[in-house]
Amino acid sequence: MSAPLTSGAAQAPATGVLARAPRAVPTRGGFPAALRAEATKLTAQLRAKLLLAACLVVPPVVVAGLAGQRPPSDTIYGRWVHESGYADSLLLLGFAAQWVLPLVASLVAGDTFAGEEAHGTWKTLLTRSVSRSHVFWAKCVLSAVVSLLALLLMAVSATVAGMLLVGTQPLVGLSGQTVGSTAALELVAASWALAAAPLLAMTAIALLLSARVRNPAVGVVGPVVIGLLMTLLGAVGGTHLLRRALPTTAFESWHGLFAAPAFTGPVWQGLLTCAVWTVVCLLLARVHLVRRDITGG
Repeated sequence: MSAPLTSGAAQAPATGVLARAPRAVPTRGGFPAALRAEATKLTAQLRAKLLLAACLVVPPVVVAGLAGQRPPSDTIYGRWVHESGYADSLLLLGFAAQWVLPLVASLVAGDTFAGEEAHGTWKTLLTRSVSRSHVFWAKCVLSAVVSLLALLLMAVSATVAGMLLVGTQPLVGLSGQTVGSTAALELVAASWALAAAPLLAMTAIALLLSARVRNPAVGVVGPVVIGLLMTLLGAVGGTHLLRRALPTTAFESWHGLFAAPAFTGPVWQGLLTCAVWTVVCLLLARVHLVRRDITGG
């Protein structure tokens, strides 16, 4: 007769401690990881460094050049550039709004998606811990940060250069009233700050164009051309409603601050218009990027 089977060692678990599955180590992914990666790439870009350096260096050069020339009286605050340094800052703001700030918005944002497409680096970005949405919002945030930082450097550089090279004399308002030095400085700072809303709207337009094209050159030049066309359309007579709907019109909303009495209607209208443009362009860019097949590049 064969020996009976024992029900002990073969079937019972070993002395007391249940086997535990190893814990999965959480990966540091998501939006923070995408933001860090995009920030590292952005800080290594020569284009971004040159942009910020130019915003800091060029305004003093322009102010110094104006000091030895005939005042450009056909430009807003041009006739007062030799009388008050605050006028120099406002003159540079008016010029930058037409030509420089759209370029500032497009230099980084216009290339941020199109550059990935051109270099075929989307597969590297879209890892298991970083989604398209994470990459999209990281690029949007950093593009906005660069645009705002460039605006801040330009504003500080232009205002300080005007104060040091020309002086802090009282400023003549657009209604002919005299604005004291302290009040003028506050209004100049507010005027540059109001340029942030249309600048962000132009950045969103650049992001949308960058998401839809595969050519970085088109992504950079396109928003500048669009901004110029908007400015020209706003200057055409009889287009008041169209003018109010354009984000570039908000670049001029600070004019009302220097009137007597001051009026802020264009300020609020400009902020609302720019907010709509920014939100709509970002949503369209995100929808296009999420739906597009980019796994091949």
